[in-house]
Amino acid sequence: MTRRDASRWHPAEYAFWALPIVAYFVFPDHLALLAQIAIAALFAVSLDLILGYAGIVSLGHAAFFGIGAYAAGLLAQAGWGDPVLGLACATLAAAVTGFATSFLVLRGADLTRLMVTLGVASMLYVLANKLTDITGGLDGLQGVEMKPIFGQFAFDLYGKTAYVYCTIILFVMFWIARRVVHSPFGLSLQGIRQNAVRMPALGTPVNARLVAVYTLGAAYAGIAGALLTQTTQFVSIDVFSFSRSAEVLLILVLGGIGSLYGGILGAVVFMTVHEYLSGIDPLYWQFWLGLLLIVVVLFARGGIMGTLRLASKVRA
Repeated sequence: MTRRDASRWHPAEYAFWALPIVAYFVFPDHLALLAQIAIAALFAVSLDLILGYAGIVSLGHAAFFGIGAYAAGLLAQAGWGDPVLGLACATLAAAVTGFATSFLVLRGADLTRLMVTLGVASMLYVLANKLTDITGGLDGLQGVEMKPIFGQFAFDLYGKTAYVYCTIILFVMFWIARRVVHSPFGLSLQGIRQNAVRMPALGTPVNARLVAVYTLGAAYAGIAGALLTQTTQFVSIDVFSFSRSAEVLLILVLGGIGSLYGGILGAVVFMTVHEYLSGIDPLYWQFWLGLLLIVVVLFARGGIMGTLRLASKVRA
């Protein structure tokens, strides 16, 4: 299959992106949950860019999610509650943070990167907890008021505007990511992931490519964080927590690493199961969720996307 063939949209993809439209009418009472799924999906896509395509492991991806969330929140608190402006500022803030920390992350092997990414996220969490006058600490940021999108579409209690808004942003950012991974830049990232030693011989600037994709992944995570703040009109230091970094990694493993769609499918399954299990067993829902993840790892190699690919080959 040529690069042009791989980059073409297939009928199954058109059908997949028609599902959010169907969901809007089929699940009108669950639009708030669907908006959260869209945010989690974008966050998972951001991690997939650096892990699935470039092979950069991270346990602190929530650092950029939190930067974006607070950038949008502080901007709205200051009276600049325009959602589009908030997204732009969150993207810039997260991208700058990602670029600044990329030089530390790219030093050493996978274990070193794990420790550095975890350290960066932990430092930001502690810093946010110390600066309670600015961040609000555990009580959260007060006075976050979002203006209507383009001055026309106000956020409502039913989550209709939030769902449409998040879904559109998810689709646009996915479309951009899809173009990136199927470009020569994206193919070089996959080459670096498979054999970083050989790529310089082919004229590929390995470190520059890794810095670029790490910055891009950070920007995507910042957008996801900003969407969370804007749709809930609330943000606390929880956005920097280790549990959020671990959760997005679980989502990606569940859906399938290195496919973009895996992050979205993983978010749908994870968030839906989370909502269902926490409703029927509020105390021990994590046990059942953990059991599900173990089953997926043992029997569904490559996650949901790996299973779907295998099923399509069997039918063929």
